[in-house]
Amino acid sequence: MMEQEHNGDGIMEGDFDALRGALEQEKARAEDNLNNLKRAQADFINYKRRSEVEKTESVGLGKSLAYMSILPVLDDFGRALAAVPPQSAEEPWVQGMALIEKKFRQLLTREGISQIKTVGEQFDPSLHEAVLRCRGEEGVVVEELQAGYTFQGKVLRPAKVKVSCEDIEE
Repeated sequence: MMEQEHNGDGIMEGDFDALRGALEQEKARAEDNLNNLKRAQADFINYKRRSEVEKTESVGLGKSLAYMSILPVLDDFGRALAAVPPQSAEEPWVQGMALIEKKFRQLLTREGISQIKTVGEQFDPSLHEAVLRCRGEEGVVVEELQAGYTFQGKVLRPAKVKVSCEDIEE
């Protein structure tokens, strides 16, 4: 039978080796647990970030849909005011309608909605929808038939426009 040596504290050398091995195993487990915790924290941070982005996009989409349904009302105000005979332009009810239309536009501007520039601009298919063509300098918008709008840099509704082309015969 093999005898184990004592180190003077009453602990045997074999016990030290066993304790050293157990300590190394516990250190490895602790390191694994720490790495797992770090991964879980990173995953949670990424989840929160994605959730915030999705929430923002969701709210933006909801607002976009609401604004899209309001734009035809703004179009109607514009057509109604354009149809007022010049002799009636100073009537109080006409002035009231013009004021309502102005406030409506200001509200949309505060919400981040911008009207797309059209007449005199180069035709841009991402902003404009060409519905008519006429003779003139190639690719220039010459008339706006329906206003287009953007919301937070994205097109809500493209502007319907008349575009000039050099190759049209009149």
